[in-house]
Amino acid sequence: MENICAIATPYGRGAISIIRCSGPNSIELVNKIFKGKDLNKVKGNRIVYGHIYDGSDLIDEVMVSVFRTPKSYDGENACEINCHGGVYVTELVLQTLLKNGFRMAEPGEFTKRAFLNHKMDLTSAESVMDVVNAESKLALTSSLNALNNNLSKLINNLRDILLDLLAKIEVNIDYPEYEDSVDVTHDYLSPHLDLVIKQMEDIVSNSKISRIIINGVKTAIVGKPNVGKSTLLNLLLGENKAIVSDIAGTTRDIVEGQIRLGDISLNLLDTAGIRDNTDLIESIGINKAKETIKEADLILLVLDISRKLEEDDLNLIELIKDKPHLIIANKKDLKPVWMRDDVLMLSAKEGEGLKELKDKIYEVLKIKDFNATNPSLNNVRQKQLMEEALRSLKQAKNSCLNLVDISLIDIDIKEAFDKLGEIIGKSYPEELITALFTKFCLGK
Repeated sequence: MENICAIATPYGRGAISIIRCSGPNSIELVNKIFKGKDLNKVKGNRIVYGHIYDGSDLIDEVMVSVFRTPKSYDGENACEINCHGGVYVTELVLQTLLKNGFRMAEPGEFTKRAFLNHKMDLTSAESVMDVVNAESKLALTSSLNALNNNLSKLINNLRDILLDLLAKIEVNIDYPEYEDSVDVTHDYLSPHLDLVIKQMEDIVSNSKISRIIINGVKTAIVGKPNVGKSTLLNLLLGENKAIVSDIAGTTRDIVEGQIRLGDISLNLLDTAGIRDNTDLIESIGINKAKETIKEADLILLVLDISRKLEEDDLNLIELIKDKPHLIIANKKDLKPVWMRDDVLMLSAKEGEGLKELKDKIYEVLKIKDFNATNPSLNNVRQKQLMEEALRSLKQAKNSCLNLVDISLIDIDIKEAFDKLGEIIGKSYPEELITALFTKFCLGK
């Protein structure tokens, strides 16, 4: 195992910078450039005062924290050098380390080592960056929940149930004469599968909300041209980011912005007005808008209450009906010519109805129903694997109902068992592990 180092604090001026060092000889190598107490004799989890030298040249006055295997972040011998927070002095300390036996850590390499050294499983490792990036109390609680292995414990429990079923099936197949074994019938399997399926469905359901709390809500503002979409975007952002004009079709591409709304971030996308059109450039924008609708977590459909509803409006209502959405009747400051029970009245121009809109967004996304302490899947990789495992178990359940041979049902249960294992990093290909940790910053 090589000795690695990296700056663990944000780049720039500050009171203190921290340079993290790790590896089997890291304490010995830091000691070569450190003058103070002999680090080789310092017990783990101690911090000592001294100076860093490059040969005879004094570099900085520092505090060095010493950690000894296995009681360190990544399970390796480690040091953290707390130096003054200037850009130049931090770089000098780093370069001195690189000249004395260390190499620069790759992005996420410290956390990758923590995973490989069994200091944390894959879900905990992935949650590290979620904790770093958390922008609300709910996001932080959900990320810490994963970091503390709550999801891993539940998945391990589910795998234990499936492993027990697989073992009993194997005994029935390979040793049918063994009288003390459980007779695994369809009636025996079915309730056990139901139990696991229900718990997995609960995780998936809770995860839909946790992901948008952590990653933000991709929110598409859609509607026909000139209904007030760009005015609504500017109102929500509190700035004139989108061009507002009475000319239909002014917005021809996606205009983006972000706002905080309590415990969530709204990643706002103002799309081109959707209508039947023969203009090539505008048509490209309309096609982009339709793609954005498919990918969005929330749709804000803007209708003009001062103009009669047309076929394009009704088509949009139909297009978004199966996604979380709000229908906004804009321009309530003008004389309304239609009314529906399922709309929220708003005047984006005058700023009227904004609070009601924000409250309604919380309601539609069911944020208040979310319990951040319940286990949840906080990224796409985890979600896809859980859904694949769930499909396999539902196939096994369906096979039970259709009295399919138990030996064939065993295949689907094994598939689910393996997919759950991949979520927490068991039986996961090395190249994929490397790819996952490259998303981290250098000091992690």
